[in-house]
Amino acid sequence: MPAADRTAPVFHQVPIELGDRSYPINIGTGLLGDASTWTQVPRAAQGLIVTNTTVAPLYAAVLERAIEVRHDQVHVVVLPDGEAHKNWQTLNLIFDALLQHGCDRKTVLYALGGGVVGDMTGFAAASYMRGVPFVQVPTTLLAQVDSSVGGKTGINHPLGKNMIGAFYQPRLVVCDLDTLQTLPVREFSAGLGEVIKYGPIADTDLLDWIEANMGRLVRRETAALAHAVRRSCEIKACVVGQDERESGLRAILNFGHTFGHAIEAGLGYGEWLHGEAVGCGMVMAMQLSQRLGLVDGAWVERVTALLRQAGLPTVGPGLGADRYLELMRVDKKAEAGQIRFVVIDRPGSATVRTVPDTLVREVIDSCCRPA
Repeated sequence: MPAADRTAPVFHQVPIELGDRSYPINIGTGLLGDASTWTQVPRAAQGLIVTNTTVAPLYAAVLERAIEVRHDQVHVVVLPDGEAHKNWQTLNLIFDALLQHGCDRKTVLYALGGGVVGDMTGFAAASYMRGVPFVQVPTTLLAQVDSSVGGKTGINHPLGKNMIGAFYQPRLVVCDLDTLQTLPVREFSAGLGEVIKYGPIADTDLLDWIEANMGRLVRRETAALAHAVRRSCEIKACVVGQDERESGLRAILNFGHTFGHAIEAGLGYGEWLHGEAVGCGMVMAMQLSQRLGLVDGAWVERVTALLRQAGLPTVGPGLGADRYLELMRVDKKAEAGQIRFVVIDRPGSATVRTVPDTLVREVIDSCCRPA
C-alpha cells in the first residue's frame, strides 16, 4: 500500500443539479472523521451505517464517532464483501437491521464502502418505508468517480447485472481521498478504468491529462487523485443533471459496460472486478467503433495503452460469441431483444447504436481468448 503524500488539506465540491433532489459531492482529505462534514445530514433519532467485512475494521468506528452528533443512536450492519453477495439475501440483512432496531422513516442510512455497498444501501433506502434518506460514503476509487454519483441503486440477478433496482438520489456524497490509500492495487486499478472512461466519451483534455499524470495516479498522489475524482464527478454530474433516469444522454456513461457486464455474468460475479470487466469492455467497444468507421486504429490503441498502464486486462475471457450475445441481450439498454452499444462517434463524444450481430461477433473473436 502506497504512503499518502503529505500535502495541505484538499476540498472540492461538485453540485448535482436535480431541483429539489439536488445535493453536493464533497471531495477532499480528512472528511470522514470530521463532524462538520455531516452537518447537512438530517437530524434523526437513528442512523444506520451499512458497510462490509473489509471496510468495517478500517473506517466504521471513525464514521460512527463523527455522526453521533446527528443521531441519538448509531447502528452498524456489516455485509459480506464482494460482487457475489450483491443479491436479495444480502439486501435483507439491511432490512433485518432496520426492523430489529425499530428504525422509522427519518432514519438515515450511510453507505460506507465501494459500489456494491453503495448500490445495495441506496436500494434499501429507496424501499424501506417507501423511502428514507441516505448518504453515500464511497471508499473506493471506482465508487467515488462513478457508482456513488447519480442515484442508480440495485442488486444483481443470476441472469443479469443490476437488473433489479431503483433511481434514488442520496442527500450527500462524501469522497474522502484518504480512504483510497488503503485500497489493494487491483481495486485501485479497477477504479482507474472508470476515470479513463470519461475521456473517450466526454473530455479529450482529461484523456491528455491522464496520459501525462498516470504515474502520479498510480502513486496515489493526493493532488492527482483530487483532480481525477473532481473532473470525473463534474462530467457525471453534468450528464445526470440532463438525464437523471437514463432516457437518452446518460446511457453514454455505460461505455464498455455492455461487454463488461457480460464478462461479469459469464464468469460469475466476483471473478473479475467490475472495473476490470468494464476496462476490457471499453477495448471491445472501441474496436466496435473502429469497425463502424467512427474512429481510427491509432486512437483505439492510444486508449487501450492507457488501460494497460492502469493495470487492467485488455483481452476478454473466452466465453464464446454465442454466450456473449446471449448475456448482452438481457442488458438494461437492450430493446426488444436488440443489443444497443455505446460507441465512440468521435474522440470525446459517444452515442448509442444497434449493431449487427455479425460485427459484434467479429469484435468478440478479435478481442477475446478462444472459447
